[in-house]
Amino acid sequence: MTLAPVAFAEADTGKKTRTITGHFEPGVADFVYLPIQVPRGVAEIAVSYSYSKPTVPKGTPGNSCDIGIFDNHGVAAGGAGFRGWSGGFRTEFAISNSEATPGYLPGPVSAGTWNVVLGPYQVAPQGMDYSVTVTLTYGPRGEPFVPHYPPTRAKGRGRAWYRGDCHLHTVYSDGANLPEDVAARARAGKLDFIVSADHNTTSSHGVWGPLATDDLLIILGEEVTTRNGHWVAAGIKPEQFVDWRYRSRDDVLDEYQKQVHLAGGLCIAAHMYCPWIGCEWKFGFDGMDATEVWTGPWGWDDDAAVSTWANLLTQAADGLHRWLPAVGNSDAHGPSNVIGLPQNVVLADNLNRESILAGMAAGHTWIAESSAVDLRFTAAGGRRTAGIGDRLEVSSGTEVTVTLQASGVPNGTVRLLTDEGQMLQSSLPDSGSGTVSWVTKPEIAAFVRAEVRHPLADGSSGGTTMNPAFGFGAMAALTNPIWLGRRH
Repeated sequence: MTLAPVAFAEADTGKKTRTITGHFEPGVADFVYLPIQVPRGVAEIAVSYSYSKPTVPKGTPGNSCDIGIFDNHGVAAGGAGFRGWSGGFRTEFAISNSEATPGYLPGPVSAGTWNVVLGPYQVAPQGMDYSVTVTLTYGPRGEPFVPHYPPTRAKGRGRAWYRGDCHLHTVYSDGANLPEDVAARARAGKLDFIVSADHNTTSSHGVWGPLATDDLLIILGEEVTTRNGHWVAAGIKPEQFVDWRYRSRDDVLDEYQKQVHLAGGLCIAAHMYCPWIGCEWKFGFDGMDATEVWTGPWGWDDDAAVSTWANLLTQAADGLHRWLPAVGNSDAHGPSNVIGLPQNVVLADNLNRESILAGMAAGHTWIAESSAVDLRFTAAGGRRTAGIGDRLEVSSGTEVTVTLQASGVPNGTVRLLTDEGQMLQSSLPDSGSGTVSWVTKPEIAAFVRAEVRHPLADGSSGGTTMNPAFGFGAMAALTNPIWLGRRH
């Protein structure tokens, strides 16, 4: 939907302001474009907006409207003209050659048609009255902004297990943390890497450089926030725009996945069962490199996500379909959210962007609630041994010993699960450290994965081997599978 254009006259100095008002009815287009005809000689463009918030019947969503802007390069899919997005987090923003409001990209305010983008994603039964004010400031451009992107490698330990959080927000989208706060708290949580994933904008990419040091790898990304779910584009190029203006029924997701893959990045489905409007994942998993099964503090939605993911593993047990690795991230937005709760523990050749992403894509990763939790999970049969994400290539009839060594979960419950469900349940001692073993064969179990859960509030371990469906405590650690048997 495109509104009537707004024109400004040329001027040498000073400011010119225009205010546009209107009304949206329920069922309005996902994105509404307001063309702004920007003349020559503009140093800054500033936009503010507001919209009505009438009282709605109980249980009915009220009005909510996002905002962003595209410059004179246009609004076509792919985003050549993208200059910023703040969702519903800000009511105003400004862009000049030297600086921009967080969420927006500094650069020249060139002559041509710009487009303010409104995203009325919730419209009350009464409709939505809106007002947009655009102010142009005339004068010289000013010095250009110089971005400082983070290096793609840090000082690692060679091939080792590295810990990181791949879903973090700052004030550059809807977060309350400054980038320096995120980096400091990641170090305090003993993380080795993080992924910057602000909603629908790459505007923070150019400020991470000074915060990346030998002990912390900062990987660039974007949380792509569509109308039918969110996904993290992890490991994209600096300021690479990944479009979000589509729904599942538009059948275009694969085009944007290809762009991320061409850049060497990963596509990760986010918070599968998040109950907020537009947040629940509805695209399916074709083209996804991983899926979040644990986002922030453990809750019912995470249990549901793990169950769905486990079903996907079973579907891939025929060996004809690629299996989907699981990851866990904090989705931290502010000081009250714990960065690294949970975190991915990734086996990588070194602490660099390429190796970390490769380890995640291969499923050589497990999820921990904090750096205090550690484990080692292996399967051995004949003369072979395999670890998390690997396949133990043994013949039918070969006895396989699965071993889990865990620490950091006092009185925790260990669960070993296969394509049939839970096969073993055991408890860790008061010290939180212990070893659990189980013997199987590849014809019995196509794969085996492990969970370590906290005890329930009453101190009990919850379910039993025969009836494991109810009553387990919060997750402390979760592994990707070890696959058993020769490939079909």
